[in-house]
Amino acid sequence: MLLAGDIGGTKTVLALFSTAVSDAPLHPLHLQTFPSNQFSSLEAVIAQFLQDKDVVIEAASFGVAGPVVNGRSQITNLPWLIDSTAIAQTHHIQKVILLNDLESIATAVPHLQANDLATINEGRAELGGAIAVIAPGTGLGEAFLIWDGQRYQAHPSEGGHASFSPTTRDECALLAFLEEKYNHVSFERVCSGSGIPNLYAFWRQDGRYPEPDWLREEIEQAPDPTPIIVEAGLAKTAEICTATVQMFVDILAGEASNMALKVLATGGVFLGGGIPPRMLNLLQTDRFISNFADKGRFTKLLLNMPLQVICNPQTALLGAAWGGLDLLHA
Repeated sequence: MLLAGDIGGTKTVLALFSTAVSDAPLHPLHLQTFPSNQFSSLEAVIAQFLQDKDVVIEAASFGVAGPVVNGRSQITNLPWLIDSTAIAQTHHIQKVILLNDLESIATAVPHLQANDLATINEGRAELGGAIAVIAPGTGLGEAFLIWDGQRYQAHPSEGGHASFSPTTRDECALLAFLEEKYNHVSFERVCSGSGIPNLYAFWRQDGRYPEPDWLREEIEQAPDPTPIIVEAGLAKTAEICTATVQMFVDILAGEASNMALKVLATGGVFLGGGIPPRMLNLLQTDRFISNFADKGRFTKLLLNMPLQVICNPQTALLGAAWGGLDLLHA
């Protein structure tokens, strides 16, 4: 058996997979989700997951929400230091690897099926062309894949923390507004779940769109205003939220094309994370494609790139599993 996990600040998903070599889609044999903040460590979660299972774990692979250095990772939004060696010793597993969460998603991309994806731009994928992955969730993750002559190799990136570059007058005003709050305004500040309240705050101070009393009260009482803003924006029940969501989508289109150009993603661009599937009706539009391709002399190149949304919520887990199988069969 292979033990695989998708480890985040909110939840930890663990699953068992068969280690039999197969090119078929992976399916977990056992899967369970745990609230991360109720455990002191990943080892403790693994112990609970395995306590009623009489299995031999041949290898383990975990996608973790944090940078991985020498087999260790400090989870960004959780007081866990995950150490692959410690996990191997505690649970008697011979091979344990850690992947950055975006590296996990990228690892899964070559194995995704048609029903895992929603197409924004058909394009025409170049055989062996590089692939870009950009995933707005709580933060903004980015990764890319390069063909090594036999298969695609996933590589992590911290491109989400690159400096935000506005492309419209409103975005220039947004940057000036956020520079009063942050020493450095990254794309993550404006293109992620944690960044959506920043866009909302900008429109509120701009005064162009009124803030209804009911909305202000809900936001003030909510531990996290992002779901309220997104829901009202998609339902068009408050102009200020609709403007917030549309600005988010426009910025996402621009940063997706930035990433596509930087890695020359002629193999395609994939939008992952929890937010794009919820905003699919705003992504599958001429406006989004136009903003994505708005790069002057490189417009035609971008329009030829396939652009798709990853809709399978288990993609990061499946990527961790594929990474573990690659480790076993290397």
